[in-house]
Amino acid sequence: MKNSHRSDRELAKALKVSQPTVTRTRIKLEKEGIIKEYTIIPDFEKIGFRIASIDFARLQRPFPEEKLMEIREQIRQESKKKPLPTIVGMSGMGCNADRVVVAFHEDYSKYMEYLGTLKQHPLVVVNQISSFVIDLTDKSQYLPLTLSSLADYIAHRTLQQSKKNPKGSSS
Repeated sequence: MKNSHRSDRELAKALKVSQPTVTRTRIKLEKEGIIKEYTIIPDFEKIGFRIASIDFARLQRPFPEEKLMEIREQIRQESKKKPLPTIVGMSGMGCNADRVVVAFHEDYSKYMEYLGTLKQHPLVVVNQISSFVIDLTDKSQYLPLTLSSLADYIAHRTLQQSKKNPKGSSS
């Protein structure tokens, strides 16, 4: 999670195991769907994004699951023709909403254009949208988007669990 660019050989050296062990484990994790993709996290400002948004939406009416699947597929097809700067679009609950969308925008006018697209999508009638807008040019941000802190958390949690349940214990 901290550096998906590392080779199996580099990982093996860092973990003090053999390279074939790392390769077998990586392939197993990919097959099980634990590792879904390898990606980078760019400096968003340097590639032209000045704003990020977290948009909370409430649909006017719920859809049956089969209709929802149909709508999702249509939106995926539309996104192939005209990609959107969305990185997350999921169902959930909280903030008086049942959908959340996270996206990046070049500037405020592009964000407003995007928001209009969300509000006026012909397949989904949105009752309300609340947004949290982030200025990506603000250098005083607490913790920018990274998976390193999550990787540290998982490593710490795993270490704590191994101390509680050493090999050979009965728990």
